[in-house]
Amino acid sequence: MNIHEYQAKELFAKYGVPTPAGKVAENADEARAIASEIGGQVVIKAQVHAGGRGKGTFKNGFQGGVHLSADPDEVASLAEKMIGQTLVTHQTGEIGKVVNKVMVAQAVDIEKEYYLAILMDREGRCPVIVASEEGGVNIEEVAETNPEKILRSAIDPLAGLQENQVREISEGLGFQGDIATRFAGLLDALHELFLSCDCSMVEINPLVTTPDGQLLALDAKFGFDDNALYRQPEIAAMRDTSEEDPREVAASEYDLNYIGLDGNIACLVNGAGLAMATMDIIKYYGGEPANFLDVGGGATEEQVTNAFKIILADANVKGILVNIFGGIMDCNVIAQGIVAACKQVDLGIPLIVRLEGNNVEAGKETLSRSDVNLIAADDLADAAQKAVAAIAA
Repeated sequence: MNIHEYQAKELFAKYGVPTPAGKVAENADEARAIASEIGGQVVIKAQVHAGGRGKGTFKNGFQGGVHLSADPDEVASLAEKMIGQTLVTHQTGEIGKVVNKVMVAQAVDIEKEYYLAILMDREGRCPVIVASEEGGVNIEEVAETNPEKILRSAIDPLAGLQENQVREISEGLGFQGDIATRFAGLLDALHELFLSCDCSMVEINPLVTTPDGQLLALDAKFGFDDNALYRQPEIAAMRDTSEEDPREVAASEYDLNYIGLDGNIACLVNGAGLAMATMDIIKYYGGEPANFLDVGGGATEEQVTNAFKIILADANVKGILVNIFGGIMDCNVIAQGIVAACKQVDLGIPLIVRLEGNNVEAGKETLSRSDVNLIAADDLADAAQKAVAAIAA
Protein backbone atom coordinates (compact mmCIF):
# COMPACT_ATOMS: atom_id res chain seq x y z
CA MET A 1 0.00 0.00 0.00
CA ASN A 2 1.16 3.53 -0.81
CA ILE A 3 0.16 6.85 0.72
CA HIS A 4 0.17 10.47 -0.41
CA GLU A 5 2.95 12.91 0.35
CA TYR A 6 0.81 14.92 2.77
CA GLN A 7 0.08 11.73 4.70
CA ALA A 8 3.79 10.92 4.75
CA LYS A 9 4.48 14.32 6.26
CA GLU A 10 1.88 13.63 8.95
CA LEU A 11 3.79 10.47 9.86
CA PHE A 12 7.06 12.41 9.83
CA ALA A 13 5.60 14.93 12.27
CA LYS A 14 4.35 12.14 14.53
CA TYR A 15 7.75 10.43 14.74
CA GLY A 16 9.89 13.56 14.88
CA VAL A 17 11.33 13.61 11.36
CA PRO A 18 11.79 17.33 10.58
CA THR A 19 9.77 18.52 7.60
CA PRO A 20 8.35 21.91 6.50
CA ALA A 21 4.88 22.84 7.76
CA GLY A 22 2.06 22.09 5.37
CA LYS A 23 -1.54 20.92 4.97
CA VAL A 24 -3.72 19.32 2.33
CA ALA A 25 -6.43 21.16 0.40
CA GLU A 26 -9.35 19.77 -1.58
CA ASN A 27 -10.35 23.04 -3.25
CA ALA A 28 -9.01 26.46 -4.13
CA ASP A 29 -10.44 28.21 -1.05
CA GLU A 30 -8.75 25.76 1.29
CA ALA A 31 -5.46 26.21 -0.57
CA ARG A 32 -5.71 29.99 -0.21
CA ALA A 33 -6.43 29.71 3.52
CA ILE A 34 -3.46 27.39 4.12
CA ALA A 35 -1.12 29.67 2.16
CA SER A 36 -2.29 32.66 4.23
CA GLU A 37 -1.81 30.73 7.47
CA ILE A 38 1.74 29.66 6.59
CA GLY A 39 2.73 33.04 5.19
CA GLY A 40 5.51 33.87 2.80
CA GLN A 41 6.44 31.67 -0.12
CA VAL A 42 4.78 28.27 -0.28
CA VAL A 43 4.99 25.27 -2.56
CA ILE A 44 1.79 23.73 -3.93
CA LYS A 45 2.01 20.10 -5.00
CA ALA A 46 -0.46 17.83 -6.78
CA GLN A 47 -1.16 14.74 -4.66
CA VAL A 48 -1.02 11.55 -6.72
CA HIS A 49 0.77 8.23 -6.25
CA ALA A 50 3.44 8.96 -8.85
CA GLY A 51 6.78 10.67 -9.18
CA GLY A 52 7.85 13.27 -11.71
CA ARG A 53 5.02 15.62 -10.80
CA GLY A 54 7.06 18.79 -11.27
CA LYS A 55 7.76 17.91 -14.91
CA GLY A 56 4.30 16.48 -15.53
CA THR A 57 1.61 17.88 -17.81
CA PHE A 58 -2.11 18.08 -17.17
CA LYS A 59 -4.47 16.95 -19.90
CA ASN A 60 -6.05 20.43 -19.80
CA GLY A 61 -2.69 21.78 -20.99
CA PHE A 62 -1.51 23.19 -17.66
CA GLN A 63 2.18 22.51 -17.09
CA GLY A 64 3.64 21.08 -13.89
CA GLY A 65 2.22 19.57 -10.73
CA VAL A 66 4.55 21.54 -8.43
CA HIS A 67 4.60 25.36 -8.19
CA LEU A 68 5.95 28.13 -5.94
CA SER A 69 4.07 31.27 -4.93
CA ALA A 70 3.99 33.88 -2.17
CA ASP A 71 0.50 35.11 -3.14
CA PRO A 72 -2.44 33.21 -1.53
CA ASP A 73 -4.72 34.23 -4.41
CA GLU A 74 -2.25 32.82 -6.93
CA VAL A 75 -2.04 29.63 -4.85
CA ALA A 76 -5.82 29.35 -5.09
CA SER A 77 -5.65 29.85 -8.86
CA LEU A 78 -2.97 27.17 -9.19
CA ALA A 79 -5.03 24.77 -7.08
CA GLU A 80 -8.05 25.38 -9.29
CA LYS A 81 -6.00 24.48 -12.37
CA MET A 82 -4.87 21.18 -10.79
CA ILE A 83 -7.70 19.80 -8.68
CA GLY A 84 -10.02 17.57 -10.66
CA GLN A 85 -7.62 17.41 -13.61
CA THR A 86 -5.56 14.48 -14.92
CA LEU A 87 -1.81 14.72 -14.47
CA VAL A 88 0.50 12.74 -16.77
CA THR A 89 4.06 12.00 -15.63
CA HIS A 90 6.73 9.51 -16.68
CA GLN A 91 5.45 7.20 -13.94
CA THR A 92 1.71 7.40 -14.65
CA GLY A 93 1.91 6.56 -18.34
CA GLU A 94 -0.36 8.19 -20.89
CA ILE A 95 -3.50 7.49 -18.87
CA GLY A 96 -2.34 9.77 -16.05
CA LYS A 97 -3.90 10.20 -12.62
CA VAL A 98 -6.68 12.50 -11.46
CA VAL A 99 -5.58 15.04 -8.85
CA ASN A 100 -8.17 15.22 -6.08
CA LYS A 101 -6.05 17.11 -3.55
CA VAL A 102 -3.05 19.41 -3.37
CA MET A 103 -0.60 19.98 -0.56
CA VAL A 104 0.38 23.52 0.38
CA ALA A 105 3.61 23.64 2.37
CA GLN A 106 6.21 26.12 3.51
CA ALA A 107 8.88 26.71 0.87
CA VAL A 108 12.48 26.61 2.06
CA ASP A 109 15.78 27.87 0.71
CA ILE A 110 17.85 24.86 -0.32
CA GLU A 111 21.59 24.76 0.18
CA LYS A 112 22.13 21.15 -0.96
CA GLU A 113 19.96 18.14 -1.78
CA TYR A 114 20.53 14.54 -0.65
CA TYR A 115 18.81 11.17 -1.00
CA LEU A 116 17.94 8.99 2.00
CA ALA A 117 15.85 5.84 2.27
CA ILE A 118 15.33 2.79 4.41
CA LEU A 119 14.27 -0.22 2.36
CA MET A 120 13.53 -3.84 3.15
CA ASP A 121 16.27 -5.99 1.62
CA ARG A 122 14.51 -9.29 1.01
CA GLU A 123 17.67 -11.08 0.02
CA GLY A 124 19.49 -9.93 3.15
CA ARG A 125 16.31 -10.26 5.24
CA CYS A 126 16.85 -6.94 6.95
CA PRO A 127 16.30 -3.21 6.49
CA VAL A 128 19.03 -1.36 4.62
CA ILE A 129 19.89 2.34 4.60
CA VAL A 130 20.47 3.79 1.14
CA ALA A 131 21.87 7.32 0.93
CA SER A 132 23.52 9.59 -1.61
CA GLU A 133 24.75 13.15 -1.83
CA GLU A 134 23.09 13.21 -5.25
CA GLY A 135 19.50 13.99 -4.20
CA GLY A 136 16.60 15.50 -6.08
CA VAL A 137 17.00 13.15 -9.06
CA ASN A 138 16.02 9.55 -9.75
CA ILE A 139 18.27 7.34 -7.65
CA GLU A 140 18.27 4.85 -10.54
CA GLU A 141 20.12 7.43 -12.64
CA VAL A 142 22.75 7.88 -9.94
CA ALA A 143 23.14 4.09 -9.63
CA GLU A 144 23.78 3.86 -13.36
CA THR A 145 26.06 6.86 -13.85
CA ASN A 146 27.75 7.28 -10.45
CA PRO A 147 27.29 4.07 -8.43
CA GLU A 148 30.13 5.02 -6.10
CA LYS A 149 27.98 7.86 -4.77
CA ILE A 150 25.38 5.49 -3.32
CA LEU A 151 25.97 4.44 0.29
CA ARG A 152 24.41 1.28 1.69
CA SER A 153 24.34 -0.02 5.25
CA ALA A 154 22.34 -3.05 6.42
CA ILE A 155 20.59 -2.80 9.80
CA ASP A 156 20.83 -5.91 11.96
CA PRO A 157 17.23 -6.83 12.94
CA LEU A 158 18.32 -7.79 16.46
CA ALA A 159 21.00 -5.20 17.19
CA GLY A 160 19.11 -2.35 15.53
CA LEU A 161 20.57 0.89 14.20
CA GLN A 162 24.10 1.38 15.52
CA GLU A 163 25.96 4.63 16.21
CA ASN A 164 28.86 3.63 13.98
CA GLN A 165 26.43 3.08 11.06
CA VAL A 166 24.93 6.51 11.53
CA ARG A 167 28.40 8.03 11.74
CA GLU A 168 29.59 6.28 8.57
CA ILE A 169 26.54 7.39 6.56
CA SER A 170 26.80 10.91 7.94
CA GLU A 171 30.48 11.18 7.05
CA GLY A 172 29.79 9.67 3.62
CA LEU A 173 27.30 12.46 2.96
CA GLY A 174 29.79 15.07 4.16
CA PHE A 175 27.87 16.15 7.26
CA GLN A 176 29.81 17.77 10.10
CA GLY A 177 29.10 19.52 13.39
CA ASP A 178 25.49 20.46 14.11
CA ILE A 179 24.24 19.05 10.79
CA ALA A 180 25.78 15.66 11.63
CA THR A 181 24.03 15.74 15.01
CA ARG A 182 20.71 16.62 13.38
CA PHE A 183 21.18 13.86 10.82
CA ALA A 184 21.73 11.29 13.58
CA GLY A 185 18.45 12.31 15.20
CA LEU A 186 16.59 12.28 11.89
CA LEU A 187 17.88 8.84 10.90
CA ASP A 188 17.03 7.41 14.32
CA ALA A 189 13.47 8.79 14.04
CA LEU A 190 13.15 7.46 10.49
CA HIS A 191 14.24 4.00 11.60
CA GLU A 192 11.72 4.01 14.45
CA LEU A 193 8.98 5.03 12.00
CA PHE A 194 10.03 2.30 9.54
CA LEU A 195 9.74 -0.44 12.15
CA SER A 196 6.70 0.87 14.04
CA CYS A 197 4.59 1.28 10.88
CA ASP A 198 5.63 -2.01 9.21
CA CYS A 199 7.12 -0.19 6.23
CA SER A 200 8.71 -1.84 3.25
CA MET A 201 10.16 1.50 2.11
CA VAL A 202 10.58 5.04 3.37
CA GLU A 203 12.24 7.32 0.83
CA ILE A 204 13.18 10.98 1.31
CA ASN A 205 14.11 12.67 -1.95
CA PRO A 206 15.26 15.27 -1.45
CA LEU A 207 16.60 15.54 2.06
CA VAL A 208 17.95 19.10 2.18
CA THR A 209 20.18 21.37 4.17
CA THR A 210 19.26 25.06 4.35
CA PRO A 211 21.46 28.17 4.67
CA ASP A 212 20.32 28.61 8.30
CA GLY A 213 21.52 25.12 9.27
CA GLN A 214 18.32 23.09 9.11
CA LEU A 215 18.05 19.52 7.83
CA LEU A 216 14.59 18.82 6.37
CA ALA A 217 12.71 16.07 4.56
CA LEU A 218 11.06 17.82 1.62
CA ASP A 219 9.46 14.94 -0.28
CA ALA A 220 8.63 11.42 0.80
CA LYS A 221 7.40 8.11 -0.53
CA PHE A 222 6.21 5.22 1.60
CA GLY A 223 5.51 1.57 0.96
CA PHE A 224 3.92 -0.70 3.56
CA ASP A 225 3.78 -4.43 4.09
CA ASP A 226 0.20 -5.24 3.11
CA ASN A 227 0.31 -8.41 5.21
CA ALA A 228 0.84 -6.31 8.34
CA LEU A 229 -1.97 -3.80 7.76
CA TYR A 230 -4.27 -5.73 10.11
CA ARG A 231 -2.20 -4.34 13.00
CA GLN A 232 -1.86 -0.87 11.48
CA PRO A 233 -5.40 0.56 11.44
CA GLU A 234 -4.12 4.14 11.29
CA ILE A 235 -2.07 3.34 8.19
CA ALA A 236 -4.83 1.28 6.58
CA ALA A 237 -7.18 4.25 6.97
CA MET A 238 -4.83 6.29 4.75
CA ARG A 239 -5.50 4.08 1.74
CA ASP A 240 -6.79 6.01 -1.26
CA THR A 241 -8.56 3.52 -3.51
CA SER A 242 -9.11 6.19 -6.18
CA GLU A 243 -5.38 5.91 -6.89
CA GLU A 244 -5.59 2.17 -7.51
CA ASP A 245 -6.81 -0.04 -10.33
CA PRO A 246 -10.55 -0.60 -9.62
CA ARG A 247 -10.09 -4.31 -10.42
CA GLU A 248 -7.35 -4.59 -7.82
CA VAL A 249 -9.51 -2.79 -5.27
CA ALA A 250 -12.39 -5.18 -5.95
CA ALA A 251 -10.06 -8.18 -5.69
CA SER A 252 -8.74 -7.05 -2.32
CA GLU A 253 -12.29 -7.04 -0.95
CA TYR A 254 -12.40 -10.80 -1.53
CA ASP A 255 -8.81 -11.51 -0.43
CA LEU A 256 -7.74 -12.22 -4.00
CA ASN A 257 -4.24 -11.36 -5.20
CA TYR A 258 -4.82 -9.57 -8.49
CA ILE A 259 -2.66 -7.35 -10.69
CA GLY A 260 -4.01 -6.08 -13.99
CA LEU A 261 -1.82 -6.35 -17.10
CA ASP A 262 -2.22 -5.32 -20.74
CA GLY A 263 -2.83 -8.69 -22.42
CA ASN A 264 -6.01 -10.52 -23.46
CA ILE A 265 -5.73 -13.98 -21.84
CA ALA A 266 -6.93 -13.85 -18.26
CA CYS A 267 -5.41 -16.22 -15.71
CA LEU A 268 -7.06 -17.73 -12.63
CA VAL A 269 -4.49 -19.75 -10.71
CA ASN A 270 -3.84 -20.97 -7.17
CA GLY A 271 -0.40 -20.06 -5.91
CA ALA A 272 1.87 -17.14 -6.82
CA GLY A 273 4.61 -19.32 -8.30
CA LEU A 274 2.16 -21.24 -10.46
CA ALA A 275 0.59 -17.95 -11.54
CA MET A 276 3.98 -16.64 -12.67
CA ALA A 277 4.67 -19.88 -14.54
CA THR A 278 1.25 -19.67 -16.20
CA MET A 279 1.90 -16.14 -17.42
CA ASP A 280 5.34 -17.16 -18.67
CA ILE A 281 4.04 -20.10 -20.68
CA ILE A 282 1.27 -18.00 -22.21
CA LYS A 283 3.99 -15.64 -23.41
CA TYR A 284 6.09 -18.59 -24.59
CA TYR A 285 3.30 -19.77 -26.89
CA GLY A 286 2.73 -16.29 -28.30
CA GLY A 287 -0.05 -15.00 -26.08
CA GLU A 288 -0.30 -12.04 -23.69
CA PRO A 289 -1.52 -12.48 -20.09
CA ALA A 290 -4.23 -10.04 -19.01
CA ASN A 291 -3.59 -10.37 -15.30
CA PHE A 292 -1.93 -12.05 -12.37
CA LEU A 293 -4.65 -13.64 -10.25
CA ASP A 294 -3.82 -15.94 -7.35
CA VAL A 295 -6.90 -17.26 -5.56
CA GLY A 296 -4.71 -18.82 -2.86
CA GLY A 297 -4.64 -22.28 -1.40
CA GLY A 298 -7.99 -22.16 0.37
CA ALA A 299 -10.29 -20.32 -2.02
CA THR A 300 -14.05 -20.62 -1.60
CA GLU A 301 -16.71 -20.91 -4.26
CA GLU A 302 -17.65 -17.28 -3.59
CA GLN A 303 -14.07 -16.13 -4.17
CA VAL A 304 -13.83 -18.03 -7.45
CA THR A 305 -17.14 -16.57 -8.61
CA ASN A 306 -16.00 -13.03 -7.81
CA ALA A 307 -12.65 -13.69 -9.45
CA PHE A 308 -14.52 -14.45 -12.69
CA LYS A 309 -16.52 -11.24 -12.36
CA ILE A 310 -13.36 -9.18 -11.89
CA ILE A 311 -11.71 -10.86 -14.88
CA LEU A 312 -14.71 -10.22 -17.10
CA ALA A 313 -14.82 -6.55 -16.09
CA ASP A 314 -11.70 -6.11 -18.24
CA ALA A 315 -12.89 -5.41 -21.78
CA ASN A 316 -9.54 -6.52 -23.19
CA VAL A 317 -9.99 -10.11 -22.02
CA LYS A 318 -10.69 -12.46 -24.93
CA GLY A 319 -10.20 -15.77 -23.13
CA ILE A 320 -9.77 -17.24 -19.65
CA LEU A 321 -7.24 -19.85 -18.60
CA VAL A 322 -7.94 -21.58 -15.28
CA ASN A 323 -4.88 -23.46 -14.04
CA ILE A 324 -5.33 -25.25 -10.72
CA PHE A 325 -2.94 -27.63 -9.03
CA GLY A 326 -4.75 -28.84 -5.94
CA GLY A 327 -2.65 -29.35 -2.85
CA ILE A 328 -4.55 -27.67 -0.07
CA MET A 329 -6.95 -26.40 -2.73
CA ASP A 330 -9.85 -28.72 -3.55
CA CYS A 331 -10.27 -28.94 -7.33
CA ASN A 332 -13.98 -29.54 -6.89
CA VAL A 333 -14.38 -26.20 -5.08
CA ILE A 334 -12.80 -24.50 -8.09
CA ALA A 335 -15.08 -26.43 -10.42
CA GLN A 336 -18.17 -25.44 -8.42
CA GLY A 337 -17.01 -21.83 -8.50
CA ILE A 338 -16.58 -21.95 -12.28
CA VAL A 339 -20.08 -23.34 -12.71
CA ALA A 340 -21.57 -20.76 -10.32
CA ALA A 341 -19.74 -17.92 -12.06
CA CYS A 342 -20.88 -18.99 -15.51
CA LYS A 343 -24.49 -19.03 -14.30
CA GLN A 344 -24.19 -15.45 -13.06
CA VAL A 345 -22.30 -13.89 -15.96
CA ASP A 346 -22.52 -14.06 -19.72
CA LEU A 347 -19.17 -15.68 -20.45
CA GLY A 348 -19.15 -15.27 -24.23
CA ILE A 349 -15.39 -15.97 -24.51
CA PRO A 350 -13.33 -19.19 -24.57
CA LEU A 351 -12.72 -20.84 -21.20
CA ILE A 352 -9.78 -23.22 -20.90
CA VAL A 353 -9.54 -25.31 -17.72
CA ARG A 354 -6.68 -27.42 -16.43
CA LEU A 355 -7.27 -29.18 -13.10
CA GLU A 356 -4.84 -31.47 -11.33
CA GLY A 357 -4.31 -32.70 -7.78
CA ASN A 358 -6.56 -32.84 -4.74
CA ASN A 359 -10.04 -34.20 -5.57
CA VAL A 360 -9.47 -33.64 -9.28
CA GLU A 361 -11.84 -36.40 -10.44
CA ALA A 362 -14.75 -34.86 -8.53
CA GLY A 363 -13.86 -31.46 -10.03
CA LYS A 364 -13.82 -32.82 -13.57
CA GLU A 365 -17.12 -34.60 -12.98
CA THR A 366 -18.71 -31.38 -11.71
CA LEU A 367 -17.63 -29.60 -14.88
CA SER A 368 -18.73 -32.41 -17.19
CA ARG A 369 -22.20 -32.59 -15.60
CA SER A 370 -22.67 -28.84 -15.98
CA ASP A 371 -23.63 -27.08 -19.19
CA VAL A 372 -20.56 -24.85 -19.04
CA ASN A 373 -18.91 -24.55 -22.45
CA LEU A 374 -15.21 -25.05 -21.81
CA ILE A 375 -12.04 -26.47 -23.31
CA ALA A 376 -10.36 -29.08 -21.11
CA ALA A 377 -6.57 -29.26 -20.97
CA ASP A 378 -4.33 -32.08 -19.81
CA ASP A 379 -1.33 -30.10 -18.63
CA LEU A 380 -0.01 -26.54 -18.45
CA ALA A 381 1.59 -26.52 -21.90
CA ASP A 382 -1.57 -27.95 -23.43
CA ALA A 383 -3.68 -25.35 -21.64
CA ALA A 384 -1.54 -22.43 -22.80
CA GLN A 385 -1.50 -23.58 -26.42
CA LYS A 386 -5.26 -24.09 -26.42
CA ALA A 387 -5.81 -20.65 -24.86
CA VAL A 388 -3.68 -18.89 -27.49
CA ALA A 389 -5.35 -20.85 -30.29
CA ALA A 390 -8.86 -20.22 -28.95
CA ILE A 391 -8.60 -16.42 -28.95
CA ALA A 392 -7.01 -16.48 -32.38
CA ALA A 393 -9.84 -18.53 -33.87
